Amino acid sequence: MKGATVTGRDELSFDGDARWFEVIRPERQTLPLVFNSPHSGRVYSNAFLSETRLDAHEIRRSEDLYVDELFAMAPAFGAPLQRAFFPRAFLDVNREPFELDPRMFSGALPSHVNMTSMRVAGGLGTIPRIVAENMPIYDAPIDAGAGLRRIEEIYRPYHRSLKQLMQETKRRFGQAVLIDCHSMPGSVTVGGHRRKPDIVIGDRFSTSASSDIAYAAISILERMGFVTAYNKPYAGGFITEHYGRPAADCHALQIEVSRRLYADEQSYAKKPEFIALKQALTLFIQQFSAFLAGSEDSAGLAAE
Repeated sequence: MKGATVTGRDELSFDGDARWFEVIRPERQTLPLVFNSPHSGRVYSNAFLSETRLDAHEIRRSEDLYVDELFAMAPAFGAPLQRAFFPRAFLDVNREPFELDPRMFSGALPSHVNMTSMRVAGGLGTIPRIVAENMPIYDAPIDAGAGLRRIEEIYRPYHRSLKQLMQETKRRFGQAVLIDCHSMPGSVTVGGHRRKPDIVIGDRFSTSASSDIAYAAISILERMGFVTAYNKPYAGGFITEHYGRPAADCHALQIEVSRRLYADEQSYAKKPEFIALKQALTLFIQQFSAFLAGSEDSAGLAAE
């Protein structure tokens, strides 16, 4: 497959499953952390662009703009980073493998397809029907076989890789902490609060991570001057729920960064503030890593 990118490179070739995404590993993993950026992919294949009714600008409305770049320093601190190249509008790996709307497809779907989830009803299943602002992606039904191949050839390898990273980390350190990295619209508000959140931390309402870990992340961010929210309006998606098993010392947090902090949401261009935000999130990674390592610098964070 060859993919046309709309963000600077003219073309990117995929040679096998691994090129749908990549894992950037540190020289040596020294932390029980795994970073994941599933929605920042921005390589759009010519075939996909020919299928969609949207133009090359509109189709990008579902992207978590540049989130992989915001957290790019994670490997320098000893933690792997997995990031998608494929766009969320093409395939959403933060869903169950078969959350599919049968109205989108020509041909039969398997009987185990979840057709009734709220995400499917909202047009945001594993193969989305819409991008943000309720804009339909397709004019005509997709061939069911072609849709299922996206799941077999991209979704399953992506999750096999992420599962392996978590298992390796757990074996090495006795625990594993997944940070699932996302962005949110700048217009997001939280009921009862006058200020818009800069960052939302989600742990599926204390079910995907220990409270100490979630509170430490929030405390660090607030000490850095960010306005935070906890589980509202984003508590975490399938990835957070699926990989977070606190009783087994596998924890998962979702982090949502407001796009108004670093990008123009109409042109998708980075703001000058992008560099400062990346530096701040690098400091967050450093301090959160210190907390997990149990250093003196992090003492008391979880209790604040």
